[in-house]
Amino acid sequence: MPRNLTKVTPSCDVFPQIVQCLGINLSLNCFLAKIALLLIYIKNRIFATFFTFMDIQSGIFLYIIIIFSAIIHEYAHGWAALRQGDPTAKYAGRLTLNPLAHIDWWGTVLMPLLLLFTFGVFFGYAKPVPINPYNFRNQRRGIIYVSLAGVGANFLIALALGLFVRFMPNLALAPFLAFIVQVNIWLGLFNLLPFPPLDGSKLLMALTNLDTRRAAPVVQFLSTPIGILIAIFVAMTFLPYLAQAILRLLIG
Repeated sequence: MPRNLTKVTPSCDVFPQIVQCLGINLSLNCFLAKIALLLIYIKNRIFATFFTFMDIQSGIFLYIIIIFSAIIHEYAHGWAALRQGDPTAKYAGRLTLNPLAHIDWWGTVLMPLLLLFTFGVFFGYAKPVPINPYNFRNQRRGIIYVSLAGVGANFLIALALGLFVRFMPNLALAPFLAFIVQVNIWLGLFNLLPFPPLDGSKLLMALTNLDTRRAAPVVQFLSTPIGILIAIFVAMTFLPYLAQAILRLLIG
């Protein structure tokens, strides 16, 4: 029989902010950012480097890459949670790569496509994978593993395809694969930012044994729309340079 899969109220002594952003008592901000808070201009220099065909084709390709990369990211969270003793995602039917299990029709389909082809901007999200940290055999270790699993999946995709492009640069699909590498590097780096509810914030709190009572005001502020805007600003101003450097390191 599965262990407790019902909604629980976090106690004040076990990573309350971490638990909240792992899927318990989800706020709107946590819901919007949990899977893919990803903002990319399809006409930027990186995208133009790889594509010369029609923008509608480019936009659809970008959309598919981001959605599937985000789904793999979330599947990895659920898989790692199961390995740590939490079967919530499994019994919710979310341990699958079938996109239909993860799609939110507004956040995953209608809104991102509308923004993409109207303003040239991608912003989207999907249904968060439900996780109950109280089922972990060791809560601190479970939170670390689950948080690392998502970004690790994105970096693993980038590494595998990046090395493929590096050693087979003349392959006809090389530009497409290189862009998939670019997106997954960017998505992994973005989720490592220490802004709630991104994975980086939970990693920071779990690894440093941060006093969540004292840090609560800061965590609450960074969880507001202003905090998310700060995260997007950092992502759009600094991460592209780091992502590009990693890309060149991988593909040569």
